[in-house]
Amino acid sequence: MNLHLNRAALRAEAAVEPDTPPVGEARRETQIIAIYGKGGIGKSFTLANLSYMLARQGKRVLLIGCDPKSDTTSLLFGGRACPTIIETSTKKKLAGEAVAIGDVCFKRDGVFAMELGGPEVGRGCGGRGIIHGFELLEKLGFHDWGFDYVLLDFLGDVVCGGFGLPIARDMCQKVIVVGSNDLQSLYVANNVCSAVEYFRKLGGNVGVGGLVINKDDGTGEAQAFAEAAGIPVLAAIPADEDIRRKSANYQIVAEPEGRWGPLFAELAQNVGAAQPHRPRPLTQDALLGLFSGETVGRDVVLEPASLADMCGVEIAAKPSLEVVYDEG
Repeated sequence: MNLHLNRAALRAEAAVEPDTPPVGEARRETQIIAIYGKGGIGKSFTLANLSYMLARQGKRVLLIGCDPKSDTTSLLFGGRACPTIIETSTKKKLAGEAVAIGDVCFKRDGVFAMELGGPEVGRGCGGRGIIHGFELLEKLGFHDWGFDYVLLDFLGDVVCGGFGLPIARDMCQKVIVVGSNDLQSLYVANNVCSAVEYFRKLGGNVGVGGLVINKDDGTGEAQAFAEAAGIPVLAAIPADEDIRRKSANYQIVAEPEGRWGPLFAELAQNVGAAQPHRPRPLTQDALLGLFSGETVGRDVVLEPASLADMCGVEIAAKPSLEVVYDEG
């Protein structure tokens, strides 16, 4: 009897017509990408020009500066600083008002941009400011916004928790690192790879999309690092005086018809197509091994210091007051 009822139930379920498939416009698939790099390596320059090129290619782009220096949007807006989310939130709260999109988000040539900002020196934690900024973005409807790309500009050489937020909480699909042919920038890039690998082991899904080599002088250390870490090079931006001068004057160099247009067009294509790789972080010795001995001081011998060295005078030996008992 039960078998007969089960068969009847299955037949009834099979007879139900499926729901009509939706025919409206498909929901936009957003790529959220966090870009990390050592301070001063040119990550904000790279991001401002990348976002500009993506917008010129017809993409909807949101650029969010998460570096307390707020230099990402300054370059995009020709040197003009826009109000940060943190300072605007503070002023609005004191006035008993709510923050609106127009208070913190601004546009140029199709790029939407905003800055999270950070506390003044000695008055708070920059990482905590990042967390507060993203909490406010969620209240403003961040998860409902319709962009092709959301690019997050993060300082890579600060290790407190807020700056690792996109990796730790799977807020982005992939990370891109900006480095150059110098030890300090590659040390930061390696640290970012280590963070990605650490959270992958904990069940995270964020991967490294690749490395952008900025100020490339052709010596090859950054390329060697990428190969050793198992990540692709997305673009190599040369150490060129024209780029340096224009960047210093807050000029965008990624005009499609300009000298550097093809370079940034290729970068935009590579960033969009990059897969999230699981990196192989290098050991300290392996990282140093990318550079010549005279560059990193591998011939230096570590000489232990003594108490006399520390005190600056010879230390007279004092008799011990320890009581030693004979065995037996």
